[in-house]
Amino acid sequence: MVNQPRHRYDALIVGAGPAGSSCAYWLAEAGWDVCVVERKRFPREKTCGDGLTPRAVRQLEDMGLGRELGGHHRFEGLRAIAGGRALELAWPRHPEYPSYGYVVTRAELDSLVAGRAERAGATIRYATEAVSPLREGGSVRGAVVRGPDGPETVAARYVVVADGANSRFGRALGVARERRWPLGLAIRGYYLSPRSAEPWIESHLDLRDGDGAVLPGYGWVFPLGDGRVNVGVGLLSTSARWKGVNTTRLMEAFVEAVPASWGLSPATCCSPPTGGKLPMGLSLRPHAGPSHLVVGDAGGSINPFNGEGIAYAYETGRMAAFSVGQALAGNDPTALAAYPRRLEEAYGTYYRVARAFVRLIGRPRLLSVLVGTGMRSRPLMEWVLRIMANLLRPEEVGPAEAAYRAVAALAHLAPLSPADQPPAPTS
Repeated sequence: MVNQPRHRYDALIVGAGPAGSSCAYWLAEAGWDVCVVERKRFPREKTCGDGLTPRAVRQLEDMGLGRELGGHHRFEGLRAIAGGRALELAWPRHPEYPSYGYVVTRAELDSLVAGRAERAGATIRYATEAVSPLREGGSVRGAVVRGPDGPETVAARYVVVADGANSRFGRALGVARERRWPLGLAIRGYYLSPRSAEPWIESHLDLRDGDGAVLPGYGWVFPLGDGRVNVGVGLLSTSARWKGVNTTRLMEAFVEAVPASWGLSPATCCSPPTGGKLPMGLSLRPHAGPSHLVVGDAGGSINPFNGEGIAYAYETGRMAAFSVGQALAGNDPTALAAYPRRLEEAYGTYYRVARAFVRLIGRPRLLSVLVGTGMRSRPLMEWVLRIMANLLRPEEVGPAEAAYRAVAALAHLAPLSPADQPPAPTS
């Protein structure tokens, strides 16, 4: 038997990851009565590269977590490696973002942000799963949840869906992936390494499988500063070989190819690698209903250029909090309709360019030409870093589209080989 709610919250947030905890913090900080239900107990492991770019750091510092971040490993930029060349690229100067990042495990990071939301006044119920929406007419007014004390209902005026890329709660509300758009796949593990204190995160741009074939994606080594490094590979569905790739073997091939100075081997692996699919470019839609919003990975907010999801989870959670706050303050549910418009204003043009770009690099021959050309020019790669990390200044957004048009022109010059044939849509 499901217990009936005795209390009605202003907002119920499903999931206490980056997007949910960000939304909870900003709503609670504004004085609203917020409840978060989280299926797991924290701290918990989460498949992720653990790298915090300047965009993510900005959001965390805005939440008052700058001092806590300072106790973790800071890095100054990206070391790009391809074709036997290496370029160390500092984060670009930007008026809105810091010029540094951090590497923090998700087990630590998510606990940190959730704790910040609790200190702001949010109620977080761990080990409590949102089983199904609680409907009232055509609107969602909470959820049936299952926690340590059994099933019950949690009522709320508004609901925010933030339970990740495989959001079952979102699917129950009709959220579905746009299958024509690219999908990512990533796998990562932790290794002991003598280079754990490196001041650069490292990306290998010429990712190859065990047979030496080039794949659209990259491999990474992110130092944690505690004797470990986060090592992984990310792959895009734009490759014709997408469905046939064994990610475990791809990871093994990458580890073998990484410079020996990192000390990576089966003997230094801390635990078996884990992986998952990455819906990108706002590909999970719709993002809003009459009384609910969808944020973070549950809305496919991951950046297609680089697979980064944490910064966009914090940002979309904050945008959702603003829209829900407006709806609550004005007793006006139609205020939620502004949230998809904010997503479009913030990411629409950039993600359209990104989606088109990753389709192009699904062609191995073109990818090899682009990487080889870029690695011969530091100024060009500094420009590429600004685009891919979404750190363009406002006056540079137009040139970003021009850069894509230039790449598109190059695509017509590269002959289409059988391996370049586009893949069938993926689920």
